[in-house]
Amino acid sequence: MDNKEIKIAIDQIAVPKDKVFDAINKGLNKTEHGGKERKKKFLAAAATAAALLGITMASGFVNPTMNKVLANTPLLGGIFHEFHDLQGVELANQGAVTEFNKSLTKNGVTVKLTSAYFDGSIVSITGFVDEDVEKGHNEKGEVSFDVNFEHNKKGDRDPWLKSNEVKKVKNGYNFQWKMDYPYKSFKENFTLPITIHNINGIKGEWNFDIPIQQKKNSTLAINQEQEYPEENIKIRIKEILSAKASSSLIYETVQKYKSDDIHIYKAIDEKGKVYRFGNGTTIEQTKQQDGYHRTIRTDMTKLNSTITSLTFYQTINLADPKIEQFLDKKSFTMRSKRLGLGLQVNDITQKGSKLVIDYQFTGLPKRLSKNQLDLFENNLQYELLLVDKDYIGEIDPKNPVPPENHSIRLNKVKTINKKTAHFQSTFDLKGKEKIMNFKLNNTILQFDFSSFVPAKELQPILLNAHWKKNKQ
Repeated sequence: MDNKEIKIAIDQIAVPKDKVFDAINKGLNKTEHGGKERKKKFLAAAATAAALLGITMASGFVNPTMNKVLANTPLLGGIFHEFHDLQGVELANQGAVTEFNKSLTKNGVTVKLTSAYFDGSIVSITGFVDEDVEKGHNEKGEVSFDVNFEHNKKGDRDPWLKSNEVKKVKNGYNFQWKMDYPYKSFKENFTLPITIHNINGIKGEWNFDIPIQQKKNSTLAINQEQEYPEENIKIRIKEILSAKASSSLIYETVQKYKSDDIHIYKAIDEKGKVYRFGNGTTIEQTKQQDGYHRTIRTDMTKLNSTITSLTFYQTINLADPKIEQFLDKKSFTMRSKRLGLGLQVNDITQKGSKLVIDYQFTGLPKRLSKNQLDLFENNLQYELLLVDKDYIGEIDPKNPVPPENHSIRLNKVKTINKKTAHFQSTFDLKGKEKIMNFKLNNTILQFDFSSFVPAKELQPILLNAHWKKNKQ
């Protein structure tokens, strides 16, 4: 067989692209989580891949199909590799990333936006900012953007939830913004206006109009409901949308208590494959006669279209109204509304600039595990809030930031007795947090019991594949 025949034979070898990306993803996950043993295994896999590449390239026989797959994989670099974005790598390989070069310079700082993709419910934008940004307020190596989308004004609650990743490169920094698409209905093609107000404190108003494109998703219509009478909730799995490199789950919750947090965290198909879910974006919410309705869309692992069943696993965090009590008594009891817990305050003592509150929990299991005790000791540092009575009405329930100079949250916790969940908290009345003109009878203790109760596992939801597939 001559060289030409060998080339033809190699060209016909099918490359398992999905397995290549899956292996890369597993390798990256192992290195991200650390550990000597995991690192060894990944390095061994990388060495094997390098050996394979070395053999084919040194021979001069490179499979074009293999070339195409590897051209955009993390093995050979690229901006998506920098940010460990395997979804972006896959989309780049499919030619589904829009590339452009939009550049603006304001106050000596140049920002260049370079690419965008829209897949499932995720929008990604990559760019570069030059090293003159280091003249701002941040530490070297840190880059922060004050940015709004769709002409939302500075300070508005922008519906585009954004994560920001930055990597130092020659002459500046590469960055990637990833956002959850915030609206109920999708547009295949639209322009996303972006306004950067300042970078590292350097003001500028960098304005861009970015083209966003996505082809129609395929849809699995499900509409299966599970009721949980004990928790006063219902969960309706509505549909799964599948794009080029990702999928999205849309589900609805109906709940008696508005602030209860229901989270679907994984699903497993009949072959044992695990599908993971993001935090989710609320795309519709209403109050109806049977409770609060909330429709949520969350990104998930790409769905295998050949599966015949899926089992969903979910948890609920019960919201308990915050309890308030004036500190005009030496002892009192605070009781949760829904969780069956109590906080017995045994004594309150002020010694100069220190305020000591002695207390213990009631209604707990007889024995707290080490993890539960660690949770209590950690959370108690932040969950006992002292507030001037004249300012407690200024705390926004949706964004409960304690009023500055009129509240104290931080305290030093001491465990008195593990078995009886007996603790002491010491507040520094002249520390960084303070209450001006502090007086015990003008101060309210606010406490949130819900942060001391772990999420409750709900009964899994089993779906058999009677769903219908169509185009969105």
